[in-house]
Amino acid sequence: MSAHDAQLVARVERAIGERPSRVSPLAGGCVADVRLAEFPSGLRVAVKLDDRPAPTLDIEAEMLDDLRTRSDLPVPRTIHAEPSLLVLEHIENEGTITSRASEQEHAASLLAALHGVRPAPPNDLRFGYERDTLIGPLAQRNGWGGSWVEFFRERRLLAMTDEALRAGAMPSSLASRLREFAERRLGALIDEPDAPSLVHGDAWAGNILVRAGRVAAFIDPALSYSHAETELAFGTLFGTFGERFFDAYRERRPIAPGFFEVRRDVYNLYPLLVHVRLFGAGYVSQVDAIIRRFGV
Repeated sequence: MSAHDAQLVARVERAIGERPSRVSPLAGGCVADVRLAEFPSGLRVAVKLDDRPAPTLDIEAEMLDDLRTRSDLPVPRTIHAEPSLLVLEHIENEGTITSRASEQEHAASLLAALHGVRPAPPNDLRFGYERDTLIGPLAQRNGWGGSWVEFFRERRLLAMTDEALRAGAMPSSLASRLREFAERRLGALIDEPDAPSLVHGDAWAGNILVRAGRVAAFIDPALSYSHAETELAFGTLFGTFGERFFDAYRERRPIAPGFFEVRRDVYNLYPLLVHVRLFGAGYVSQVDAIIRRFGV
């Protein structure tokens, strides 16, 4: 056992009172080192370690716990949480979601139900969350706002544009055009929904585990009460959701005209900006193409 794994074993034992007999790598880990820990009792848990100067695994645990209490979305149970160490129920799975019809249909039914969850009064007609959350390793600004257009402009597009610019991941000329787009064009392109929806916020294929043709769990959320279309748009960005998903989703919740033609691209600016900030210039051209499409 490596020194790193020995340290992990000791930390897990201190946290939950049982010593793992074996640890092995698990897929994932954009934010943290992820391991499967196995115990003599037969218990198997997923362990995340975040060794950054300001770790945030406790926020991930809070989001998972919120999903468990506020919705029926299947998520792993939190066993132990602190900023640098998270121990979760291990979800047995066969991998991540594919184009298989039963997986797509089950994901659609689960997300349609999630999108029916509203904030509690007095915030039942407001967008945001009671605290800031995370999108991957990045802070996701929330608070509460009464206008969806304003919330998406200020706390999604402009906040992530500023973050990418500060990190040196985006040319200042593109940041200026994004600000112009957000301030002058956005209000004509997106609508105020009838009510805010609870969204997972990072529902791409890598965060949707499947087993036996059904969804076993959603992991790594980026929670907020937002427009449900943001979730649907992101599901198309990397091919996570296909035609069968959208057919099944429409059976449960309507999708307003113009989503695929216009609003999908607008909403995908936010995850693309996240990717610009995290992974650099490879995503800048996609952001540029979208705002050029809308005349900026």
